[in-house]
This record gives sequence, C-alpha cells and structure tokens, in this order.
Amino acid sequence: MKPAGYHFLLDLGDVDPQRLDDPDFIRRAMHSAIERAELTLLGEIEHRFEPQGVTAIALLAESHLSIHTWPESGYAAADLFTCGERAPAERACKLLIEIFEPRDVHLHVMFRGVRLAEGHEPIPVVVRSKRSA
Repeated sequence: MKPAGYHFLLDLGDVDPQRLDDPDFIRRAMHSAIERAELTLLGEIEHRFEPQGVTAIALLAESHLSIHTWPESGYAAADLFTCGERAPAERACKLLIEIFEPRDVHLHVMFRGVRLAEGHEPIPVVVRSKRSA
C-alpha cells in the first residue's frame, strides 16, 4: 500500500535569534518553501508571542506547514505534511534549511496513512548535524 502522505519533522538549531523573532522573516520563509515545493497555499495565520517567539501555520491543499520558534534557544521546529509524492516536501525542507542557516539540523520523515504492520516503518533521517564539542 502506498502511503497517503509524508510527514516531515524538521528541527533547526543554533539559528540567529533575531530571525526567529521576526514574523515577516518567518512568513517569507514559509512562502518561499511553499513556492519551491509547488504546493498550494489556501490560508495562513501567524502569531508573535511576548516576550518572543513566532508561530506560523499555512493551510495547504496538500495538507499543512507550520513553523514554531524559540529565539531564546536559537531553535525552530517546522512540521510539513503533504499527501501524494515525497519530493515536494523534501524541496520545501531543503529551502527552509538554506533560509534559516542553522548550525544543527535534524529531519525525520514518517509515512502517513499506512499500517506499520504492513512493513512500513517511520524513516528517521538526519540531514546534517553540526555540534561543537
């Protein structure tokens, strides 16, 4: 059975805190990723928290993209679920990595819509991890 979709969980660490606290930057990053992946934006919402942090969510015809930031920790979490093919979500995640310029990256990919008993297991993937010793 082919998966109904793919769920990409992207952790971006050691990111410039000013970027992570800028709703305009987050919105532009989200729009760029959606465009690069040729996904269809249906609606969006964002919120800047006090004293810091941003959450932005895009409703897509293919599902959703969300970005949550913790400037005080230099950390952002992106969550992208797309139905259909895997390649568009991969393109979007690669662009988010380029835009945010993290020093620490972890990307986990999971199948959605299939039973694990049928032999489909989540795919843990680390794109890049750079930690200073």
